[in-house]
Amino acid sequence: MKQLKIIVEKHPEGYVAYPLGLKGIVVGEGDTYEEAMADVKSAIKFHIASFGKNTIKETASRVEIFIAETGVPV
Repeated sequence: MKQLKIIVEKHPEGYVAYPLGLKGIVVGEGDTYEEAMADVKSAIKFHIASFGKNTIKETASRVEIFIAETGVPV
């Protein structure tokens, strides 16, 4: 079993979750944190089944995450 880091965002409409360390785009969503996590886990399994284990980047478990904030003119 490979460990992946999952980003979960809370929005007014619900939750969105996506993994780091995969080639391609995989997203899960749900009304709750738990639903979004279950959905993204299912999406990851489908993605790997469809495109193979090579879609997991070798550095997937060693990814560092930084969250920053900056101002932009609007």
